[in-house]
Amino acid sequence: MPIKVVVIGANGQLGKSIQFYLDAKPNNADFYFFSRTDLDISNEAQMRSQLETIVPDYILNCSAYTAVDKAETESEQADLINHQAIINLAQITNELQATLIHISTDFVFDGSKNTPLVEEDICNPIGVYGLTKYAGEQAIASNTNKYFIIRTSWLYSNIGANFFTNITKYATDRDALNVVYDQVGTPTLTYDLVKAILQLIEQRPTDYGIYHFSNEGVCSWYDFATELVSMQHITCNILPILSAQYPTPAKRPAYSVLNKNKIKTLLGITIPHWRESLYKLIHKQIL
Repeated sequence: MPIKVVVIGANGQLGKSIQFYLDAKPNNADFYFFSRTDLDISNEAQMRSQLETIVPDYILNCSAYTAVDKAETESEQADLINHQAIINLAQITNELQATLIHISTDFVFDGSKNTPLVEEDICNPIGVYGLTKYAGEQAIASNTNKYFIIRTSWLYSNIGANFFTNITKYATDRDALNVVYDQVGTPTLTYDLVKAILQLIEQRPTDYGIYHFSNEGVCSWYDFATELVSMQHITCNILPILSAQYPTPAKRPAYSVLNKNKIKTLLGITIPHWRESLYKLIHKQIL
């Protein structure tokens, strides 16, 4: 029988990217996509009913509270979705003997390291969003054994509001934009993450645990903005500024480059450089 995969958070950027990719390149698994209306992970009874009806082999959780700045004043809501609901999700996953694939974030780190972060590095979140996501990771490890936690960074695509779509829009409308250059990491094209997730499901490894995934390379937000404007031939002056010149309610890690050796070894994959993936997105070559 085909592998059954439930995707929670189908209306988010990653959930929609998975649907877009599978519409173009369907595979042999049966996918069940749930938006928050049909499966709200903060509603244990609803979640249990839906998952017990399907009895999936894999549960892919793309649902999260991701409003980094709003989380500073909506800490209870962020904790409910990113932590408390994950306890129930992990327990149900364990009862069904399914495998949980959970998307986490580079925000579990404080940004003080200056070499690529490995999965074993100490987590020390500096904001509510990162704290709740880290608590969610711990909840999974405490309540089920069959799980893959995938930490990623700087997700972008042509879907919804993200750095790529926002900068493209603002740069088209303005003569100049200020972008911080003292936050360093790696942009991750959603479709590259989708390919890795689908390969994980297809290969069905049992080396459970935490894995890092982003595109290859290193850049600042300023570098990323400059490149995406240049590749699209948009006339806009991108100006580098310090984070202190653009204060936000939540602090961001100054350095969040992820080491991907563990997942590359697990799946036997190579990961594209962020510039290559940006080029493919702009030129509609993502598939």
